Amino acid sequence: MKKIQIYDTSLRDGTQSEDISLTNDDKLKIALKLDELGIDFIEGGWPGSNPVDMAFFNEIKRLSLKHSKIAAFGSTHHPGFTAENDPNLRNLLTSGSDVCTIFGKTWDIHATEALRIPLKQNLKIIHDSVAFLCSMGRHVVFDAEHFFDGFKANKEYALAAISAAHKAGANTLSLCDTNGGTLPHEVYEIVQSVSKTLPDAQLGIHAHNDCELAVANSIAAVQAGATHIQGTINGIGERCGNANLCSIIPTLELKFNDEYTTLGREKLALLTSASAFVTDVANIMPFDRQPFVGRSAFAHKGGVHASAVNRNSALYEHIDPEIVGNRQRVLLTELAGRANIVNMAKKFGFHLDKDEPVVKGLLNELKKRSSMGYDYAAAEASVELLLLKKLGRRGVREFFKLNQFRVLELKEAQEQDPISEASVIVEVEGITEHTAATGRGPVNSLDNALRKALCNFYPRLSEMKLLDFKVRVMTAESPEGGGTASFVRVLVESGDHLSRWVTVGVSYNIIEASWQAVADSITYKLYKDEHEQRAQIENT
Repeated sequence: MKKIQIYDTSLRDGTQSEDISLTNDDKLKIALKLDELGIDFIEGGWPGSNPVDMAFFNEIKRLSLKHSKIAAFGSTHHPGFTAENDPNLRNLLTSGSDVCTIFGKTWDIHATEALRIPLKQNLKIIHDSVAFLCSMGRHVVFDAEHFFDGFKANKEYALAAISAAHKAGANTLSLCDTNGGTLPHEVYEIVQSVSKTLPDAQLGIHAHNDCELAVANSIAAVQAGATHIQGTINGIGERCGNANLCSIIPTLELKFNDEYTTLGREKLALLTSASAFVTDVANIMPFDRQPFVGRSAFAHKGGVHASAVNRNSALYEHIDPEIVGNRQRVLLTELAGRANIVNMAKKFGFHLDKDEPVVKGLLNELKKRSSMGYDYAAAEASVELLLLKKLGRRGVREFFKLNQFRVLELKEAQEQDPISEASVIVEVEGITEHTAATGRGPVNSLDNALRKALCNFYPRLSEMKLLDFKVRVMTAESPEGGGTASFVRVLVESGDHLSRWVTVGVSYNIIEASWQAVADSITYKLYKDEHEQRAQIENT
């Protein structure tokens, strides 16, 4: 198998995404996760450009990485300096990284219009910068900026630019589709042409996603001879993002009949968790429909699909989701068939026949609730609780009973934002608890008050956090004609140190809908913890 180097630039190019800002601690955590995944090169940032990147290179030296090499990023030397006295190149050396990645201009108009220097001087700058870093014992990756556009505009000059880097000793020539506008067949032809011109050079690809082709272009480059791929976890990056390593890695490992290897098959099972980890640390919403690692990548909503995968998952899944650390999900919605229910019940240890009355009854109830606006495709935790209660699962009991709740909006001063206060009276095993809590909005205050009341009985609720909630007015589902009398749907996402889950509530009253979702969320946490404790006892 041909080894394809994986070069991750999430910590540098990925942070140029407009919705991402990472602290030094964030970057260190992600670097350790990427090392665990088996990434070959981790680009840590541009030393000297900002305090966070400077701190990262200082502290990453103290950590023992098992596999990855840390790369420092910068540019070729400034036209006003020589390579030996250029501050940027000096910062690369003082970063302590054994790998230095520098970009240089390979499109002629960038030399003449952006740098405003003669074309020959640009070639000398490229050569001298690479040669200086090589003379200092560094492994050098040359990022040929705008190479594909430059090749199409002036083939001879683009080739002269990368030839200058190659002659100076660059270990890898990474051809960049910086504007993200090149098509896969063009990438294939150009990489093949470069390979013929420089047959002994290691070629790489750095693709941007402005035409939704970064993954396809990266695969095309490998097929044409490239053995080094640059990209980011989840495709984060400037504008439309970079090539998504979470798609590239499994595609190369699984779709080419063992022709290529990247991380190795055994590491693929870590891919989904690594994707979720980066999303979590970066504090951005996950893209559920992301191939391979997305929450919806192996989700089946239609009854025909669910019935088929119940017999043979390959009928509607291109790979076994467990290979990449993901899982199959059969959704219960208004489109569900009895096979969806049978499949989900099997997950919890119930072996049902689709003609059993309980299956038909549950399907009818699900469709009725869906017509009211309950979104069970999004709120799997609520579905799980409903299913287990219907099937009489031992352990799904009434953990608490709500006797009364109230939510007030408070505003102490004109210049302050209003806050919500919720008071609740709950009963647990005959004991009544009355408490109150504040929060930012009714959902947050209800969540805080209820968990405050229950923590004396269930201490592990302190691990749980409200992560997100969404509200939607369901006009079409409201029999009173919509408007202010419409149903309101509330989706609440909660989580602990192990997992996340989503619950749903629907009512004419937004507070009541919020209560339904929050109560289900807490009940799910309590059920999950009790089930885990029972399993531990049984194992011992």
